[in-house]
Amino acid sequence: MSHAVSLLRAARLASTDEPFTARGGFKRERCEGCRLTPTHCICALRTPMRTRAAVCLLMADIEPLKPTNTGWLIADLVTDTFAFSWSRTRTDPALIALLGDPGWDCHVVFPGQYAAPERVVHAVQPPATGPGGAMKRPLFILLDGTWSEARKMFSRSPYLNHMPVLSLEPASTSQYRLRRSRCDDHFCTSEVAAQCLNLAGDAMAADALDAYLGVFTHHYLQAKNQLPAVPDGAMHQRLKNAVARQAACTA
Repeated sequence: MSHAVSLLRAARLASTDEPFTARGGFKRERCEGCRLTPTHCICALRTPMRTRAAVCLLMADIEPLKPTNTGWLIADLVTDTFAFSWSRTRTDPALIALLGDPGWDCHVVFPGQYAAPERVVHAVQPPATGPGGAMKRPLFILLDGTWSEARKMFSRSPYLNHMPVLSLEPASTSQYRLRRSRCDDHFCTSEVAAQCLNLAGDAMAADALDAYLGVFTHHYLQAKNQLPAVPDGAMHQRLKNAVARQAACTA
């Protein structure tokens, strides 16, 4: 199943003749659907979920190619996920059209200390009325890259300057273990998305996304260490329960 991030990855691979080699990763065959080895594939666990909110990923150049990228996990689960490659000099017209759609209530998700105080918010407001009386839906714009890349995207994307900046105040620390961060208070992209979904009232999807990250992390590390995955672990059960609750609510 193709989604926004997998399509962006395919386009990025098609633009160069040089193969991408992930640093520190395993060098074995990978599943095209989940980027894990076939023996540790989690494609069968992928369950797209309808949400009130949507996610727009602005991705640094090689981010879609990294097997540890968690924007991919968002696109796996959140049906309305959009993904665009970020460039300082070129902006995809489709991105501008998306952000200009009056049906979306757009928020740039970034630490508030880097924005003017009048732009900073810490919560998502109740649904506003859009064209034709329809309720606007939250659209969370996530800057997907290293911390230095994200700061560059935030400061050099003038089309974001008029939008409110959603500054998250998480109650816990990051559980992401596949890349190192110099700052303990930094979260991976899927963790940020889960926090945003919670603020938008999509609690079950947020829980599923957090659990899906845990499942992906377990399978990735087990494959890297040439150990079998444990398919009935706590995160697997949490993911199963979250998906079941959502299915029950929409039945």
